Amino acid sequence: MDVYDFDKTIYRKDSAIDFFLFCLRRHPAVALSLPRTLCAAVPFLLGRRSKTAFKQVFFRFLRRLEQVDDDVALFWRTHKDRLAGPCAPQPDDMVISASPEFLLAPICKENGWLLIASRVDPKTGVYEGENCLGEEKVRRFRELFPDESIAVFYSDSYSDAPLAAIAQRAFLVRKGALKAWDS
Repeated sequence: MDVYDFDKTIYRKDSAIDFFLFCLRRHPAVALSLPRTLCAAVPFLLGRRSKTAFKQVFFRFLRRLEQVDDDVALFWRTHKDRLAGPCAPQPDDMVISASPEFLLAPICKENGWLLIASRVDPKTGVYEGENCLGEEKVRRFRELFPDESIAVFYSDSYSDAPLAAIAQRAFLVRKGALKAWDS
């Protein structure tokens, strides 16, 4: 099985940030969530708040959306062109991402990709469990596929070193090109 990170790997940017900006343009009331997010950023950047706790504050903007599923569907209709780069997952390959499952599920389903992602309530922004990052990606993969091996892993970030370590081969996506992962 080949496994891919999503953001900046098969999607050119950060899908959660792009979705936030998309929602901000469509629903100006989303801007009301910015002060709280900025206040939460300070303790996160100082190492006093976990990434999961910070992102949970960030995703509070979802509470200002009436039809999240409709916004997600329109987002992918208008942002599908950002699925580009040196990686080309095939049907039945897997995406493992820190981005929210509700955001990635439609595009992954459309392309036939299996998905493991952060479990975020699309109505409240509340996380169920930890942000799917680093060791959490390995834990979630092993939870579903205890005996499966990863043939090739692709990511843009060294934060994914735990997944790269359990793959037979791993590649970094850098400036639109693949580079062998140096352990």
